[in-house]
Amino acid sequence: MRRFYYLIIALLLSASSIKAQTSEGTDFWLTFGHIGGYPPIGDSHLQIRVVAKDHKTTGTIFFTQLGTSIGFEIEARQVYTYELSEIERFAVYNGYQTPPTGDDLSIHITTNMPVTVYAMNQYTSAGDATNVLPVTALGTEYYQISYRARTSSGSTDAYAVIATKDNTEVYQNNIQVATLNRGYVYYACDVPNSDMTGYHISANKPIAHFALNSRSIPHPPPLSTASSLFQQMAPIRTWGEEFFVPISHTVREYVRIVASQNNTKITQTGGTVRTDVQGAQTNLNNLQAGEFVELEVPLSNLGCYIEADKPVGVCTFLPGLIGPPGNPAQCWIPPIEQSVMSALIAPFIVTGYVSIDSHYATLFTKTVAKDDIKVAIGGGPPTDLSGGVWIDNAAAGMSFYKMPLSLTNDTAAYYFTSSSEGFLIFGYGTQLTNGSYYYPAYSAMRNLSAVFSANGVDYSVGCGEEMGEHLFCENDITFTTNIVGVEEMKELNWYVKKALEPETAYVLIHQDEQTWTDYFKAGNYTIKMEVIYNDDTELSCEGELCIGVWVKPIPVSPAGGTVSPAAECYKVGSHIELRVLPH
Repeated sequence: MRRFYYLIIALLLSASSIKAQTSEGTDFWLTFGHIGGYPPIGDSHLQIRVVAKDHKTTGTIFFTQLGTSIGFEIEARQVYTYELSEIERFAVYNGYQTPPTGDDLSIHITTNMPVTVYAMNQYTSAGDATNVLPVTALGTEYYQISYRARTSSGSTDAYAVIATKDNTEVYQNNIQVATLNRGYVYYACDVPNSDMTGYHISANKPIAHFALNSRSIPHPPPLSTASSLFQQMAPIRTWGEEFFVPISHTVREYVRIVASQNNTKITQTGGTVRTDVQGAQTNLNNLQAGEFVELEVPLSNLGCYIEADKPVGVCTFLPGLIGPPGNPAQCWIPPIEQSVMSALIAPFIVTGYVSIDSHYATLFTKTVAKDDIKVAIGGGPPTDLSGGVWIDNAAAGMSFYKMPLSLTNDTAAYYFTSSSEGFLIFGYGTQLTNGSYYYPAYSAMRNLSAVFSANGVDYSVGCGEEMGEHLFCENDITFTTNIVGVEEMKELNWYVKKALEPETAYVLIHQDEQTWTDYFKAGNYTIKMEVIYNDDTELSCEGELCIGVWVKPIPVSPAGGTVSPAAECYKVGSHIELRVLPH
């Protein structure tokens, strides 16, 4: 006769969390630059678009100089549009009234739920648009990426930075140029016909940095169509090493690549290095920090794939009237590693003399995953992409799609999703003689991550997922970090608590140790690693640690038989059947 016994040892709970940095947020700073010396009146149009995500959202647009606020409310996956009045335009318009200086020409946008924000700057036939980065994606170190200003009309290349905290010291090429309080702007322009690409802009506290060319011509003579450029720059810490540049409806685009470190080497397919660009390097090897190269990329090359051995910044430029309609515009290109699984985008609603009438979303992903991307409009059901065709780049293994965006519903957002691989998405618009705009619509703007391993149990997706499934049969556990951006780290904290006691508070056990070893009794624990960076950005990672208990069954029958199973390590909480076998 067999006897059955049961040994119950903790059911392991599995959980993980990591705080991601993206181009959506709840706190934004914005300013504008002048267009060719024109005042912000008449046919000038400054517009803000705020796109809500999955929840009804309320927010405020605050004008620092005026001390006035505009409240707004947005339904889920809808868009709020605000057109600035003339008095508001003068309160945010840098460069028309003053020489390089510090002033309170800023806008502060806050919301109760995460949103994405875009801004358009248009004056008659010139202008551009930009995405606006949340405070969580800002940094203290940038390089200017822009273009040479027009050779007539006294046009200049320029930039503006906004302080997000009091007593912010701003430096240009390592020389202090201003001390700003929160919400104040330092605006600087170079001599007429200048190009400030490669200028190093830094601060002792996080700042928002905007490239603001008053009127540029990024195409060769004899064409002379010009437009202002308007693009918020991403901080150096978000730069990457692998890029793909899709090409818009134009027959070619110009791509600038700026090095962040000395002795940078770049390889690329799809572009030709331009050798006639003032200030640019003529080869891709041994670039020093702040140096740049410029590529010409024709549409026939199906996009451009770029790799670097050190982090670089990349911008592409619509060249203006070459073939299809449109004026110059500038767009920041995030690295491929900042791809996302979902993104919201909305075209601009142009008014007055400006009549941009063609709006597009351009996105790229891995070719094997292109059929997995869907779009839902205004909260509707997801559908296949329509109105365009996929363009495949076999050498890069990437494909991009140009989808027309309708303006029949000016409050509806387009919600793109992928069920397999990530993607990056851009918005742009054109019209024959009335300007263009181009901007990155959504990305994981910051290349930061913080995970850890235990006794060599490695993982890279999520946080602690493999560790939570692993049974450790030893009691001495060595933890090792894998932190991207460790050079910016200010503080590192380790916490522990019992996994089966959610009401129990974490206990701080180690600080500022990237590797450490402790003895753990058998049981289930939650280990939490918290990283705090110099700008107070926080990343946290939790993993479940299961220390097994050794069970050595012994004979239990009076007759003395053997017991199955044999001695083994089990999770605390396991339900084990012990069977007494006959002689």
